[in-house]
Amino acid sequence: MRLRLHGGFAEKGRTCVGVEVGGYRLLLDAGVKTSSPGRDYYPAIPAAALRATDAIVITHAHEDHVGALGWCVAGGFRGRIFISPESQREVAQCLTDYGEPAHVELVRRYPIERLPLGEQALRLGPLQISTGRSGHIVGGLWCMIDDGSVRFHYCGDTAPASRIFAIDPLPASDAIAIDASYGDDDVPATERVAQITRWIARKPLGCVLPTPLYGRSAELLAIVPGQVALAPGMRKALRAQIDDSGWLRETGAAVLAARLDAATDWREGTPLPPAALICHDGMGMSGPARAILASARVAAHPTLFTGHLPMGSPGEHMVAEGRADWLRLPTHPTLIENRALIASSGARMVLGHSCEPPILARLHQHLPTLRVDLATGDSVDL
Repeated sequence: MRLRLHGGFAEKGRTCVGVEVGGYRLLLDAGVKTSSPGRDYYPAIPAAALRATDAIVITHAHEDHVGALGWCVAGGFRGRIFISPESQREVAQCLTDYGEPAHVELVRRYPIERLPLGEQALRLGPLQISTGRSGHIVGGLWCMIDDGSVRFHYCGDTAPASRIFAIDPLPASDAIAIDASYGDDDVPATERVAQITRWIARKPLGCVLPTPLYGRSAELLAIVPGQVALAPGMRKALRAQIDDSGWLRETGAAVLAARLDAATDWREGTPLPPAALICHDGMGMSGPARAILASARVAAHPTLFTGHLPMGSPGEHMVAEGRADWLRLPTHPTLIENRALIASSGARMVLGHSCEPPILARLHQHLPTLRVDLATGDSVDL
């Protein structure tokens, strides 16, 4: 089994892994890199390789994992596409926010197939694919790729400590690509949540909480103290996540439903509310957050970012200028969680995606089997 790293290795964004066995070619995810306009926005995969690819499996509908799907089709891909039904409902909005209009239409017309959940969920050529819930988002999956002699586990984005989303145990593997988004950060999720709730509680006149439309939005709703207001589109997205209760922890749906029922709806063109206003996206690059953040900036209204901010994004500028704060709300694994995932997998080779080289080097000090010599554009045989 050969892996080709087309994006997301020694960098954050455009996650895309090629798997080649006996002439069969599979792509795992096809994301964009929002901090890099131009060619590097998309995976580093040539058109000839796209045309030769037999199938694409998408683990979830965040832009760094699915934003380049239409670009792949435009570039000549004509194979099969597999996405979980829950993620497929979220793809159109994600591509609208981060893709080109023509690419959105290409995906809309493409015959996308259902990616099942479970052991031996799918057979593609010589590859047996098993899937499990990743704990990151409704519809989000990890994937185990088995060619009969080697088992490669692609974690996608995982969140073992999520209070809301369920994660299925990872099976044994020979090699694993972990979600290394947080590097060697080992601050427990409980402590991070406490920091955020204290920050919000100290803003009695309200605040702005930018977040992706799916995933972290539900995590935020569950922890906000006091009154919550929702920007356009957010209630529908939260309701959809609650209704897909099979992806939630046992208490998740009840907690979210009660909070959602108590939340108010904020209308564009009205003053910012005296409440915690949850809006998308999480970076200020698209959705209602673009205009909301512009208003918050002018009014010096408290704003808290809780996730990744690409260089050059409105959110990154606001934090750098002291016009907004940043506190991490964990939706990816901490060091101790990744260490546990690797130990349970028994993998002899470890790759880490979504992590810049300096942070990856620090992570390697704690995870000695982690390959830090591999980057986007490289390949490795398992």
